[in-house]
Amino acid sequence: MRLFFTKYLLYTGLLLLLIQVAQPVHAQEPPPRPISVYVNPAQGLIFGAFFQGVTGGTVTVFPDGSRTVTGSIVQANLGLPFSPAIFEVEANPGTLISIMNGPDVTLTGSNGGTLSLHIGTASTGSQFITNTTPPARTLVRIGGTLTVGPPLANPAGSYSGIFSVTFIQE
Repeated sequence: MRLFFTKYLLYTGLLLLLIQVAQPVHAQEPPPRPISVYVNPAQGLIFGAFFQGVTGGTVTVFPDGSRTVTGSIVQANLGLPFSPAIFEVEANPGTLISIMNGPDVTLTGSNGGTLSLHIGTASTGSQFITNTTPPARTLVRIGGTLTVGPPLANPAGSYSGIFSVTFIQE
């Protein structure tokens, strides 16, 4: 019985020693998940209503939702909204994402004429790191500047077009 008890203590001691000496094991982190970008069709880049003067000017919508004008442009409050474009980005926390604006775009008018659209800055900056866990999404608001000419070149009406913004996962 004494031999059995001695072996039991020896094995128990060795087991406790191995547990204390063993290094912690770390699992490999999951592979990167591709990002998903969702466009809210009801929340495009909208400049609202304005009146153009003799010389024209610019209308700028900022990512925070504010709007300014230059030149002979006058802001109009006719119940038409103005807002930045809103994108929703779904990515793993800690994902580095860069935003690359496309080229300037020519918008065509419902009564003829064209306007030039320059895509502006994003609410997150040109690079950001996501801190939300899917299915939560990071909102990215992007503004722009519309260059408006004189009334003969840009008759009153609705102007529309398509612009591109690229989200790059790094």
